[in-house]
Amino acid sequence: MTPNATRREVCFRVHPRHVYVHVPFCARRCVYCDFAIAVRRSAPVVEYVSAIGRELSVRFPADGAWLVDTVYLGGGTPSRLGGAGVAQLLAVLRTRLSINAGAEVTVEANPEDVTREAVHAWRAAGVNRLSIGAQSFDDDVLRWMHRTHDAGAIRAAVERARAGGIDDISLDLIFALPNEVTRRWPADVAAALALQPTHLSIYGLTTEPATPLGRWRDRGLVTEAPDECYEREFLHAHEALSAAAFEHYEVSNFARPGRRARHNSAYWSGVAYAGLGPGAHEFDGSARRWNVDGYVDWERRLARSADPTGGLEELDDESRAAEQVYLGLRTTDGLRLSGAELVRARRWVAEGWGSITDKDRLVLTALGWLRLDSLAGDLTVVRSRS
Repeated sequence: MTPNATRREVCFRVHPRHVYVHVPFCARRCVYCDFAIAVRRSAPVVEYVSAIGRELSVRFPADGAWLVDTVYLGGGTPSRLGGAGVAQLLAVLRTRLSINAGAEVTVEANPEDVTREAVHAWRAAGVNRLSIGAQSFDDDVLRWMHRTHDAGAIRAAVERARAGGIDDISLDLIFALPNEVTRRWPADVAAALALQPTHLSIYGLTTEPATPLGRWRDRGLVTEAPDECYEREFLHAHEALSAAAFEHYEVSNFARPGRRARHNSAYWSGVAYAGLGPGAHEFDGSARRWNVDGYVDWERRLARSADPTGGLEELDDESRAAEQVYLGLRTTDGLRLSGAELVRARRWVAEGWGSITDKDRLVLTALGWLRLDSLAGDLTVVRSRS
């Protein structure tokens, strides 16, 4: 890992077909959040969009646009840019990107930002997918999380998005909350299903040290959910969503047939992608680089046309093999095995943790995904000895 790595150390052989843009602005920090965010009453749209334009010029100086298949505006809260702000951002991106006619263009949104006016502007700018941060349909839980919306706002956001012509809608939910938080997970899953989204993402709550939740834990105010709770709620989601004809295609993600998240699927398949904005990561096939986290630092560097790179990691053969195993096992595409790997995997099949296809690909079950880290680590050791 090289701090303050320069752009010369990352080289795309061809321009990546997938582009992530980090929009760091949030109205407040949620209790569990350790992302690169900037809490602002209002987003400095002009300043931010101008900086993105400069980053494109600094890091991709060659003339001409390149074709992309997915654009993902993540955060933070990209919807805080408003309708006009997202349109301005996409217009700046189009000075260098040629967004394919069939491209997936996603905006992460908080429910309260999904107004009729915003949806109209987003749709006109080419946005065709929203990822809405619902997290829960219990108002008490949402207050505990320090979310800025209530359950009614989630339902209204979905209705407004559809009315405005955006019908590819993903909802995020968080499970495995601390013991001190009263919450009925099956009710949240049912409420999400009632809105008939095309996609659902579920994330087990993790407690990071530098967050309000981490400080509460350290002071003994909350205790993390036990493994039994995590497993029970994960399996409930798997069973309920599978029964509703969703494909559980990745450890945390469910989709209606034909509605998998194309941008995120690119990450899991190991292809190259570009990353713009503070804290954004990118991968060129052999190295991973990331920008400085702080919005002010990132913007000031770009104001003087300096590269905002914060670090770089070159993948050696061992790291590449470990990543290939981990990424392969986290989706239903599975991982092709041979020799001693197949012998080891057959033990897991007997435990109900996976299945092996007629092409010798190991595909984990929901029970297997609960053991993803340990199984991937074990299989990586076997592969390294082969």
